Amino acid sequence: MENVLRPLIVLGGSVVLTLLVGALADRMLRQTDARHHETPLWGMLRRCRVPLQLVLCSALLRGSFRQTGVDWLQRHEAGIGQVLTLVLIGSTGWLVLRIAAAVVESSYARYAASTHEAARVRRVRTQVTLIQRVVTAIVGTVVVAAMLLTFPAMRAAGASLLASAGVLGIVAGVAAQSTLGNLFAGLQIAFGDMVRLGDTVVVNGEWGTIEEITLTFLAVRTWDERRITMPVSYFTSQPFENWSRGGAEMTGSVYFHLDHSAPLPLMREKLQDILHECPSWDGRSWSLAVTDTTPSTLQVRAVVTAKDASDIFTLRCAVREQLIAWLNEHHPYALPRVATGPAVPAPRDAWEAERGADLSKPGGTGPRTDRG
Repeated sequence: MENVLRPLIVLGGSVVLTLLVGALADRMLRQTDARHHETPLWGMLRRCRVPLQLVLCSALLRGSFRQTGVDWLQRHEAGIGQVLTLVLIGSTGWLVLRIAAAVVESSYARYAASTHEAARVRRVRTQVTLIQRVVTAIVGTVVVAAMLLTFPAMRAAGASLLASAGVLGIVAGVAAQSTLGNLFAGLQIAFGDMVRLGDTVVVNGEWGTIEEITLTFLAVRTWDERRITMPVSYFTSQPFENWSRGGAEMTGSVYFHLDHSAPLPLMREKLQDILHECPSWDGRSWSLAVTDTTPSTLQVRAVVTAKDASDIFTLRCAVREQLIAWLNEHHPYALPRVATGPAVPAPRDAWEAERGADLSKPGGTGPRTDRG
């Protein structure tokens, strides 16, 4: 009877105690979260219940499985102890990651709720994302190293590994030069505030939005839903346009090539009407002016403003479309024309009279004899 009750008490007691502690911790966190609505930390910490129970259960079993008195457990004591140790180390790392993620995400949520400036929120979100990735990489490395050191063969090889660490570090640094460069570039982007999640950028002629930033690469989502993946070192070594830098407001230009007879005052009135009816215009400023001229056309530029890059694109398209349609309907003569007929020469008698007047002036050179 004792051979049956002892394993049940040891193993069952460990499981029951684990479930009770997990339920008690979850209830306390739920009550604390109900009392403190200003911070989401306590609610996020409830996600640590499973790794906490796994840590507690593996620790209890690791210390008590020898007391069960079961023969096959005693015969495989070393292997079972090794497995429980590995589970304890892995679950501890999982618990640390969950706690760190809860603390970081709750801090970001409180900052985002209290800050109304979108640029600062995007900057903090970028930093939080990269901090979480760095913490995950560090904890993962430590967990793997701790697991390897539990094996006797790895502990015996530790001295030789430390002796050759300098040479291995140099070789690894040379071999992973580009990877390490991207790693440090990612940290520079996160804390140097060069580019943030949600920023509108132009890279290699492609217009898009920063969708993801990691320690090694950066993803840009273009207007047509494509994803451009680039190494983060590109943004620290090559020039690029950041339309969200210093504020999201944008100024856009729309160019028209029109005939010299275009009604510019009426075009200004029509442009003002279009802007007042378009929700993308932010009301800051607008203008319409002739910026260049050619023998056959005028270059007219309309300048408009909007609150961000998406609205400025929509506004430019609306202004271009509606002004051209208005000119085509009410002032078709203002659209550019291509002359296809022969040029009309001046009358012969008028040309002779003008030539005679030039010869009668003092200093006239007389009739020309060169052939044109």
